[in-house]
Amino acid sequence: MPPVLELTHATFIRGRTRALDDVSLTIGAGEHTVILGPNGAGKTSLIRLLTLEDRPSVLDNGTPPLRLFGRDRWDVGDLRSRLGVVTGELDAGFGLYTSGGRVSGLDAALSGLFGSHGVFSHHDVTPDVRARGREALRRVEAPHLETKPLNEMSAGERRRVLIARALVSQPSALVLDEPTTGLDLVARHRFMETVRRLAREGTTIILVTHHVDEIIPETRHVVLLREGRVAFAGTPAAALTAEHLSDLFGAPMFVERSGGYYHVRVES
Repeated sequence: MPPVLELTHATFIRGRTRALDDVSLTIGAGEHTVILGPNGAGKTSLIRLLTLEDRPSVLDNGTPPLRLFGRDRWDVGDLRSRLGVVTGELDAGFGLYTSGGRVSGLDAALSGLFGSHGVFSHHDVTPDVRARGREALRRVEAPHLETKPLNEMSAGERRRVLIARALVSQPSALVLDEPTTGLDLVARHRFMETVRRLAREGTTIILVTHHVDEIIPETRHVVLLREGRVAFAGTPAAALTAEHLSDLFGAPMFVERSGGYYHVRVES
């Protein structure tokens, strides 16, 4: 089975800034991976490469700098069926301009099949398609949100529905960008337990974050990103040390592990 992602000396320049600079990394199928770094590290640029919104610079030797699922050429619609993506930007704007934000949970989930922010009259929504949407909601423990409008949901409920939207096409991998932003402690815990269950069920999780305590115990690979470059990559035990994290975030840190999760404290 080909890797989910292969970056080979990938560079992306935005304006006069090298947002990503000579980045090489591979994420294998089933290799749950965290991309960790401070603000401005290049995490958003990396996501934009994954979703084909941006393209890396062409290499002189002709080697493709970006491959997804073993291929360097993709139709965006086809890629959507293999790679589910949930970002803060999507959450902030989803459904705002569709029926005054009153998109139901089921229609929001189904919209992942159409690349839209709702279900419209020109969409072919068969009973089988609706069954797929209900199954996606079930996988994130949100069948009770089927008829609830998005604008009446809590932040945690919205996040679950958007993950269902990403899962409705049964993708091989799921990219989560800062997934717990805006969630309270209970919603955050429930959300991360959902992500853990999806990981155990076989969906490859790619978590992009600057919060160490979001890293689920199922994680196998951690990439530390700083100023557009890979500062370190390895297992969680090798990457999430006081030395590496202090260097990454530019402050002395203490690291401890409990319940399978890592926790950090900035030393005074």
